[in-house]
Amino acid sequence: MPKETGTKLIVQNKKARHDYLIEDHYEAGIALTGTEVKSLREGRASLAEAFVSIDRRGEIWLEGANIPEYLNGTWNNHAPKRKRKLLLHEREIVKLSRQSEAKGYTIIPISLYFKDGRVKAEIALARGKKEYDKRQALREEQDKREALRVMRYKNMRAR
Repeated sequence: MPKETGTKLIVQNKKARHDYLIEDHYEAGIALTGTEVKSLREGRASLAEAFVSIDRRGEIWLEGANIPEYLNGTWNNHAPKRKRKLLLHEREIVKLSRQSEAKGYTIIPISLYFKDGRVKAEIALARGKKEYDKRQALREEQDKREALRVMRYKNMRAR
């Protein structure tokens, strides 16, 4: 069987971009079991309640991510919401740990994807948005959509 190449998006945390200002992005590997990978290949996962934590030993964990049980699995299926270890270089973990201790910063998962056949997680250092920042971002998106709609309409009439 040929080796997979390229990237394939599994799941994206859309609410994260709405609720947080993204500062830095990191790509991390994930330690998974076989049935978790099979479930992800079917596109079944959720990052809605997921977060990233760093323990005292300097290990980084993805918690709250829901990867449902593989339907064709046996009695040794995985737990859907178990903690999953993220694989990063030690210097990156130390840097993330220092930055996340600053007031208002947190580490959140942005997406899960396959890269050359291996599951990767995109995590980000983020700062929470205030309510008025969220309203401002929504207003800017609506203005952009309205401008594109008007330009598209005028281009169609010019033909």
